[in-house]
Amino acid sequence: GVEHRGDYYQQAGALRDMVQNHLTQLMTVVAMEVPVSFNAGAIQDEKLKVLHSIAPITHHDVVFGQYTSWQVAGQTIPGYREERGVPKDSATETYVALKAEIHNWRWKGVPFYLRTGKRFPRKLTQIAVTFREAPTQVFRSLDPGSIPPNKLLITLQPSEGFSLCFSVKSPGRPFQMSDHALQFDYEKAFGQLPEAYETLLRDVMIGDQTLFVTADFTETAWRLYDPLLSGEKSVHFYTAGSWGPSEADALLEKNGHRWALGW
Repeated sequence: GVEHRGDYYQQAGALRDMVQNHLTQLMTVVAMEVPVSFNAGAIQDEKLKVLHSIAPITHHDVVFGQYTSWQVAGQTIPGYREERGVPKDSATETYVALKAEIHNWRWKGVPFYLRTGKRFPRKLTQIAVTFREAPTQVFRSLDPGSIPPNKLLITLQPSEGFSLCFSVKSPGRPFQMSDHALQFDYEKAFGQLPEAYETLLRDVMIGDQTLFVTADFTETAWRLYDPLLSGEKSVHFYTAGSWGPSEADALLEKNGHRWALGW
């Protein structure tokens, strides 16, 4: 939840707190072209190009949510409006899901879905890349919908690593496919990793701006999201301990997609 930050969160909300900066930064890193060199300026230039290519995001492309109370193990988890410093009629969002489209030669027609929220079932920061289905069905005897597309899941929290998820033929007969994954965990491979803020503080001290954003990036991102904050917005309720309101699922389902969760 918002813990003891109700006063702050009431002024910020999930879009200002997470989407405009953190999630947008991750999206541009995923979508950017290979920089001409591995230095801060070249990487920042490519991220900014992606940001300039994002089509305007309308209220039809976004779902706002706010968590309500939840009973678990005999205890009541308070809803957002019951948190300290939060008005009883607050319309501040604790959840945002949105669809973005990048209009450039590589990504045109490929949707990017972002979501963030408070009081999820667990803390998880993940990038899910779902690959296109093959244009031809090799295994014609199987139902085309029975083989899910391959996925690359890049996990940032709680443990850094990635999983490549795919379908393989099960041994023997009858002909069946089953889902499996190749997994890599940074901590298992290299031992304890530095905390995220430790890395940033080190970069500040040595003058490495690779992981930071420029003023141009910040201003362009605000021009993208400011229209979503103007006027009255619809806020849908979801139970604390869930992955968000059903309206966010519908945002993807109308395009034949669904949210991907950790393997």
